[in-house]
Amino acid sequence: MAANARMMRCCRRIWFAFTLLSIVFAFSCSLVCALEAGIAADDVANSASGTSDDKPEVPPIKKKEPPSGGNEDDWGSFYDPNNVFCGKFDCYKILGFDHETWGSNPPSLKDITKGYRGLSRKWHPDKNKAKGAREKFVAIAKAYEILTNKEKRAEYDHFRDRPDEYFIKYGSSVLWAYAPKSDASIIMIFFLMAASAFTYYAQKNKWQTIANHLVKAATEDLSPREGGSTESIEIREKALVILAEKKKKESEANETNGASNGQKKKKGPKMTGREKKEKEWEELRPICIELVNEIDDFGAGFRKPTMHDLLVLKMVKWPYYLTISILWWSKYAVRRLRKLELNDEERQVLTKNAVGEVTWVAVSDEERENMLTLELWTTDNLVEWRAEQEMKLAGLSANRRKQIKKMRKKGSAENLEEDLHLD
Repeated sequence: MAANARMMRCCRRIWFAFTLLSIVFAFSCSLVCALEAGIAADDVANSASGTSDDKPEVPPIKKKEPPSGGNEDDWGSFYDPNNVFCGKFDCYKILGFDHETWGSNPPSLKDITKGYRGLSRKWHPDKNKAKGAREKFVAIAKAYEILTNKEKRAEYDHFRDRPDEYFIKYGSSVLWAYAPKSDASIIMIFFLMAASAFTYYAQKNKWQTIANHLVKAATEDLSPREGGSTESIEIREKALVILAEKKKKESEANETNGASNGQKKKKGPKMTGREKKEKEWEELRPICIELVNEIDDFGAGFRKPTMHDLLVLKMVKWPYYLTISILWWSKYAVRRLRKLELNDEERQVLTKNAVGEVTWVAVSDEERENMLTLELWTTDNLVEWRAEQEMKLAGLSANRRKQIKKMRKKGSAENLEEDLHLD
């Protein structure tokens, strides 16, 4: 029913509009006929009175003035900061037309072509050697190109009184200027090369930092508490063996030379213990450096740089690593939702993330097994484990560590610094 009612209303509106148009059309036709009848009667009366020589006055047709362009003072103005059309000048004014005077009779394509031909002949650089002739010829050609293009001319006429719409489409050089176009591929290649060089140097710097520390620990025979490690002790032992062999060869060579020359070796001044130690360090340092340089990988990512450390190659591998990570954590989340116990792989990954990759690689297999049993992915367990490690590095005995733990539980020790200085 509602649809029928709407249909009836629509039909009534159409019939009313048709009836109104018919009335207007009939009234217009009657008015035209009346005017024609009045004009015919006037003609008959004039002919009868002998005034046939007098003709009714016809309003003169206003002719367009011939183009007079060429003078920039008469070129008007237009909002075109990005030079999409004719720049700051009016395209019509350049060709000698004034949009304020032509009314409803704008210049046709024929008029525009006629004006362009006259002005182009006048200001052609080969014929006119006046200053600025070339620039005017270019402006005239640009105006002709815009006004003879139907789409461009329509857009130009539309933007004449609408600078806000011009700004929305083309912007304004007052607020910003477009930078010159450059090849983005060249910029991207340069960026990747610079970034790859940086990542390569960063990896080398990581390896060199550990290498310098290892050389110092091996040369100066630092204890684990002072920053030494089992690796630095092994390097020192090898360096001492090499140094002993080197000294043995030198002493044999000196004895052979002394026996052949019949001269005895002169004894130098007696050195102090500190001087002997510094001399030994100087002799061991180059040997330790050579031994450390033979180690390509210290573990935990501290290795010598290779081509795989370039950013370009790393970016190629990123999708693979990202996919593996997403799949693993998705599987982990599903297992947690199902409230299943942690498996060995999950325990290892969570423990490694908690203690850090460097610590995980540096410890022995036995210590790793111990870490897995401590559930270090829990914050409280991790804090307690770190405190235990700091006390071990401080050289505290097992009994002393137990005492400190008891005091902490009771609240007697406020912080770790006080605990480590209770001895």
